[in-house]
Amino acid sequence: MPELADASVDAQEAAARAALAEISPIGTVGALLERTSPEDGVAQLSFASTLSGYPGWHWSVSVAEVPGEDPTVMEAELMPGDGALVAPDWVPWAERLEDYRAAQTALAAEAAERGESEGDETDEDDDFEDIDDDELLGVASSGVDEQPEPEDETADDGPEQPDEA
Repeated sequence: MPELADASVDAQEAAARAALAEISPIGTVGALLERTSPEDGVAQLSFASTLSGYPGWHWSVSVAEVPGEDPTVMEAELMPGDGALVAPDWVPWAERLEDYRAAQTALAAEAAERGESEGDETDEDDDFEDIDDDELLGVASSGVDEQPEPEDETADDGPEQPDEA
């Protein structure tokens, strides 16, 4: 396929940047890194990303161009590059739990080799076990909360309102 004229390449870049401006804050799209030659009229443009927190990522924009028409953006996305910080692969809960149980078994075996038992650990909360929670909260020792006395029905409820007749 013949190479596109510079005006066409510039039009593709302008369309791609306009699309990125709609989905990303100003200043987060850097220089054009790469442009692949269009296959079947679709070119792939890659721009540097200057988003904080996304080192190594780049913007990727697919631009279609039909002869005699303006370039059209098909999709725009933020993609990880080589060395980009990405989330680890998802591990099912059953596998994570299996790993956790294996680690706990290994720790217990290691503690047993050292001659420690589960009861040997000191618990800082032991000093507070003898204190009743109700004592801390100031609840009556009978276990029944005292009910507040009912309010006097003749208490002042604010300014008097005229009788409606």
